[in-house]
This record gives sequence, structure tokens and C-alpha cells, in this order.
Amino acid sequence: MTKSTKNLFELTGKVAIITGSSKGIGLAIASAFAEYGAHVVLSSRSQEAVDKAAEELSNKGYSTMPQVCHVGDESQRKNLVNKTLERFGRLDILVNNAAINPVYEPLEQMTDAVYDKMMNVNVKAAFAMSNLCFPHLKEKKEGAIINIASVEGLKPSLGLGVYSVTKAALIMLTQVQAKEWGKHGIRSNAICPGLIQTKFSKALWNNEVLLNQVENELPAGRMAQPSEMKGLALYLASPAASYSTGGVYTADGGHMTM
Repeated sequence: MTKSTKNLFELTGKVAIITGSSKGIGLAIASAFAEYGAHVVLSSRSQEAVDKAAEELSNKGYSTMPQVCHVGDESQRKNLVNKTLERFGRLDILVNNAAINPVYEPLEQMTDAVYDKMMNVNVKAAFAMSNLCFPHLKEKKEGAIINIASVEGLKPSLGLGVYSVTKAALIMLTQVQAKEWGKHGIRSNAICPGLIQTKFSKALWNNEVLLNQVENELPAGRMAQPSEMKGLALYLASPAASYSTGGVYTADGGHMTM
């Protein structure tokens, strides 16, 4: 029977791992998935932070599991997947959201150490997490991967050079996953947020002069809140997006038209 439009977005019984989900975009996405019936596995580097986020969602009656995980650490990545399977016995959705950008410097001032750290967390971790989840996502031939990239991966800004490189690589990883894993029923899509008011981007929006300049140029005239990423992520994780794979979706207030 064909599902009603409303039911196309249902995630009841699905299990989703969202990395970097103790705050910001990750937590917003986790909240949306849980609201629509998914069991959500929250992860971050801080046990205290992830426990607090899980309590926030549990108080709303949502099914959650907090699990500390530094995605740059191989053993912690494996533990995250194993603990999820121990608790829920299945895995349906992976959201690779965790990322870092520790410096705002031109390419010639970037150290090898910072470059390696950013590539490890922003690209290799998503690659490795996806490969760890692959055998479980393909079991029911309807797995979903959502990679949180950035408009910086499509059009670079000054001072964010290596970050832009990592996000461009993540976009290509998404498309390769879609091409290779589509035969297994796994869909992989990328979301490219613009300027979102999170702790991650505080250095940008906390600068009043820079923020005013950006907002004056943006067609939307403002930066976004993390909750404004919910709808797109929910769509891509749900049966509503059954024919959507390899897509690169911007949620940027018109940044790409500037």
C-alpha cells in the first residue's frame, strides 16, 4: 500500500547514529529523527555533553542512547558502532556531522599538524564510520547516509582554505558512496549548510562587522539557526527520499547565488 505523504517521513523503529550531536546541527537533527520515531545514538568527545543532550531528548519522551566518541579515534569509532548494535540490534541511518576548523589562516600559514588533524576528523572519520556501518546499512536494502558538508566545499572563503578542501572531499565521498553502494539499497547525500549560529561558527558571527557584511549580502538577509537543518535531514533519512541519492543539497540562505 502506498504510504500517505505524512507517513513518508516516519522513522519509527529505525536506528540512527549522529556524530557530533551533543549540540548545534547534530543535536537538532537528532531531535527531528527522534520526534519521528527513530532511536537516536548521540555521540561527541565529551561524556558530560552527550549525557546532557540525551537527557534533553529523553525528557521529551524520545528514545536515545548517549555514547562518547572522538571520531578521529579508530577504536572509539568501532566502539560507537558496536555499542549501537548491542543496544538496538540494527542500524539504519548514519549522519556524519562531527567536524573541526581550529584555525582561520591562509594556506601558506597552515601547518602539517593542523592539516592532518582536519583531514582526519572531517574526511577520514566520515569515510571510516561509513565503512564500519556499511554491512549493517545494507542488510534491509534501505540504509541512509547523510554527510554534513558545507557551502565552503562548493565555494571557498578567505581563511577557510583547508576546511573548504575537507568539505569538498566529503562531497565527493558522498557521490562515490552513492555510486558504489546504490546496488545495496544505501542512499548517500550531502547537506551543505551556510552560516548557522552554532558554537562551531562563533568566530564568524561573533564579529559584528563581519556578520553585518554577510547578512547584507545574503538573499535571506540573516544567518540560520541549527533547527533550520532539521527538515532537509529528515527528508533525506526517510522513505520520502527513496529516489534521492548522490545529491548535494544547500541550505544556505542563498549564499551560492552571491
